[in-house]
Amino acid sequence: MNLAAKAGPVVVTRAESADGPLTRELKELGLSVLLWPAVSVGTADPGPISLALTNLRTFNWVVFASRHAVTAVIERVPAPPPGLRVAAVGKATAQVLERRGWHVDLVPDEGSAAALVAEFAARWAADAKDQNRRVLYPASSRALPTIAAGLKNLGATVTQVEAYQTEAAALNVSECREWIARGSIAAVTFASPSAVSELARALGDTDFGRLLSAAPPVAIGRTTARELTKHGAHCAVAEMATLRSLALTTFNLLKTRT
Repeated sequence: MNLAAKAGPVVVTRAESADGPLTRELKELGLSVLLWPAVSVGTADPGPISLALTNLRTFNWVVFASRHAVTAVIERVPAPPPGLRVAAVGKATAQVLERRGWHVDLVPDEGSAAALVAEFAARWAADAKDQNRRVLYPASSRALPTIAAGLKNLGATVTQVEAYQTEAAALNVSECREWIARGSIAAVTFASPSAVSELARALGDTDFGRLLSAAPPVAIGRTTARELTKHGAHCAVAEMATLRSLALTTFNLLKTRT
């Protein structure tokens, strides 16, 4: 009997289809998947980001915190202007940029906003001549203030524009509760803090707690893990902030439990 049959299905809460990247990674490891998209990604008002990108040459840095932000920018500006430096939160986002021809100058070892700000602090402290700190930050409609506020505290001029909207998805809550009642879910993966908060809101505290007490949650990074902690859940954290690592961490966790 393979691991999928013994362990039960793994829940994917990120916004993706049946052939999405995390689903593929899990299935390649022999796991079955339940798609419970807790959030959906939509388009933002194109005006502000289009205006900011028209003036992209006036910025010294552009900061990407997700692949959705990368897509929103690159579909408008296929190649960066000369001299623009690029920072990314997480190696997965950096990989997407590199594949599209955008060289990444700064990516922290830990895929978190706080780690990115710390990397900038170290870089700017080491180079006193680097006084040109105009930063463009294309962000989610629900972006936390960590990056913008952190860089402003370091003396940067930050222009934050909405690149995409993060919204609650139309989750089939009745079906989710049926699965929770069966107690046969193996694990629940979370690739963003928004997925945690929205799934908790959709299910309600009681069923969300029942789910995570029976099926261990796995977070892609520390920020997502902290959101789970707010809801009283202990979780495993992927070794790297990539979907591949999230899938591998889930797989290895289930091997120890079966």
